[in-house]
Amino acid sequence: MESKLSNATVGQSGAEASHSKEGPVNEVGWSELEGKSTFDLDRARSETPGCQNVLHFNNAGAALMPKPILDSIVNHLQLEASIGGYEAKNRESEAIEHFYEAAAQLINCTPGEIAFIENATRAWDMAFYGIPFKSGDRILTANAEYISNYIAYLQMAQRTGARIEVIPDDEHGQTSVKALRQMIDERVKLISITHVPTHGGLVNPAVEIGAVARDSGVLYLLDACQSVGQMPIDVKQIGCDLLSTTGRKYLRGPRGTGFLYVRQGLIEQLEPPFLDMRAANWVSRDRYEVRADARRFENWEMFYAGKLGLGVAIDYALGWGIDVTWRRIKDLAELLRASLLNLGFVTIHDLGVERCGIVTFSVEGVDSSEIKNRLLAQQINVTVSLVEDSRLDLSERGIAHMVRASVHYYNSEEEIERFCRSVSGLFSV
Repeated sequence: MESKLSNATVGQSGAEASHSKEGPVNEVGWSELEGKSTFDLDRARSETPGCQNVLHFNNAGAALMPKPILDSIVNHLQLEASIGGYEAKNRESEAIEHFYEAAAQLINCTPGEIAFIENATRAWDMAFYGIPFKSGDRILTANAEYISNYIAYLQMAQRTGARIEVIPDDEHGQTSVKALRQMIDERVKLISITHVPTHGGLVNPAVEIGAVARDSGVLYLLDACQSVGQMPIDVKQIGCDLLSTTGRKYLRGPRGTGFLYVRQGLIEQLEPPFLDMRAANWVSRDRYEVRADARRFENWEMFYAGKLGLGVAIDYALGWGIDVTWRRIKDLAELLRASLLNLGFVTIHDLGVERCGIVTFSVEGVDSSEIKNRLLAQQINVTVSLVEDSRLDLSERGIAHMVRASVHYYNSEEEIERFCRSVSGLFSV
């Protein structure tokens, strides 16, 4: 049965056509979700001004910022405008420096293991390009690896002769820990995994991968861009040596912010790919000394209003309780998956044993960009994942494009109902 876009904005509850899916679906009903917790949704939405304007299911791109974070950034920018940027930074130095304590508390490390970086990709780069690869070194990565990371692997392989090897998926579509263990030998230089891929609800088994890395003494770099803020992250439990993340996604912080974690015992073994007067001291005419803490990976000029705001965003997330908000995000995502499947013409693409707040779907014969644009006309935000975002995984699965809808704890059950009505209204069957 062929489905095509309709001119309607709100339609029926969905056609009773057959549907297919990739990965398990928890059939969470409306009544099952109601009353499951005492989560204060009214407060969450009242502190999120954007909820009045849009239905925002693009939290894996950039979440709506809460008013306390917005106020902290705007106030600092106003201070810069009134007294000067350097002077504002000096006056607010204690609040700005609090970022390191907040980030350390969030992921269970020490402030000296944290570097403020302008985004997650650059944080990941500062770690990856600081590793001294040589010809024959093996880089083990996931089938669902992110585009920017894989491009970096290719560049490093061309530059040094290192080899890229992809860990197979298990029967659930997640990185196979068993296969990883069998691939380990003395030539493996790095295990580098994206915790939550950009293009689906999959949560890779980061802790189990960390156990393999520890047992084998291999460096472990975790791209946690989509997972920090969404779910509890404990670098000691995970066992990663390096972790990168952003501020703008599930932490609900400002764009242009992120951070890097580097395990203390590793810091002095890694020299950043470039240095400046923030990362090192010029101690004599012919000599410099690199900082002994993770700030060796920073550069001198940075977005100080954003750094202050990211610290506030982390405090805000911790104030809600990551365990609490993670449960709500998972419940909302499963409700969204089940409700979309009930429409009868939607294919859900999320894999894995454990799934998160990212929900990907498509409709056969319809360009996902057209769905995105038609929803945007109704003040509904989603984005589109393309095959080039994760070429290995999506090519293997025969997926050229799909809609990515990502929920956060401030989204409501009513918004899910409205979203599915709107998707249904785009089609006539």
